[in-house]
Amino acid sequence: MSYFKVTDWDSAYTNGAYIVDGDQWPAAWVEPAKSFRDKLTAAGRAELDLVYGPAKRNRFDLFLPEGQPKGLVVFVHGGYWLQLDKSYWSHLAGGSIAAGYAVAIPSYTLCPDNRIGGIGKEIAAAITAAAEKIDGPIILTGHSAGGQLVARMMTTTSPLDGAVLKRIRHVLAISGLHDLRPIMRRKMNKELRIDAAEARAESPALLSPVDSIRLTCWVGGAERAEFIRQNALLANIWIGLGAATGAVVEPDKHHYTVLDGLMDIGHPLTRTLLAE
Repeated sequence: MSYFKVTDWDSAYTNGAYIVDGDQWPAAWVEPAKSFRDKLTAAGRAELDLVYGPAKRNRFDLFLPEGQPKGLVVFVHGGYWLQLDKSYWSHLAGGSIAAGYAVAIPSYTLCPDNRIGGIGKEIAAAITAAAEKIDGPIILTGHSAGGQLVARMMTTTSPLDGAVLKRIRHVLAISGLHDLRPIMRRKMNKELRIDAAEARAESPALLSPVDSIRLTCWVGGAERAEFIRQNALLANIWIGLGAATGAVVEPDKHHYTVLDGLMDIGHPLTRTLLAE
């Protein structure tokens, strides 16, 4: 029998260095995101920099379909809770917009100016503010750190109000980081400041889901082993706690290209996201 043990936690959770031309991201998203915003702004279907809280980064962009929205999709970005903002991801609303849904994409206060628990409260405020503008079901999706944040919304200690929780139809976590304890072993934890108490309070895999949860965990088959493990972990644990869950490993996609399907109404990722 052979055994495996992680000895370099920074390497285990590093993405770009293990992808051919991996240093092109996130810059590769800037132009398509801007083009998408410009197009929908010109069409009168973009509301940018809407305020959802008092902090400087408490803003979200709202993209609207043609006609009455069928519901609301909220996309929460990643960047290890330390980097990026809403401006990189606008084009990922394309598939949901084409299917008739409104899409909200928030920024949030990054670490070390915030903590992960504080970010969760901000995301809850952003979802609530968007939900006040758009009727119908709510669907949450997020990537990497954003995957943790959207799954966190559907736990029994959720920062969301009960009325908003009842409207959530589906959560799709993409390459999510659902157990924060390994991240405590990374050098970046000097800025994240995750301790044992926060890991327990904010790791979806260590929390109980609400009764109504339908969760999909989605990851690329070419991602780092730890992301694939964490993807399976949450789906597996929450099944045992009574949730309806599914786990998908999309072949040949790495940590960045795994998002591409959100641009396409016919891609399995978008179809799964919006499925009733």
